[in-house]
Amino acid sequence: MPKMKTHKAASKRMRRSGTGKIIRRKAYKSHILEKKSAGRKRHLGKPTVVAKSDAKRVDRMLGGK
Repeated sequence: MPKMKTHKAASKRMRRSGTGKIIRRKAYKSHILEKKSAGRKRHLGKPTVVAKSDAKRVDRMLGGK
């Protein structure tokens, strides 16, 4: 059986934290920012943990078992 390849697009967008959780950036921070409140933009700038329902799939993309 050959080695599993890392999904390069996923690896550029997500990383694993020290405790093993998968960290991602939030969407909707790239354009049309005038109508969004400062607080909303501030929260969108912070990284967050991938949802539990997606974590297994993303983990495989990043080279996990």
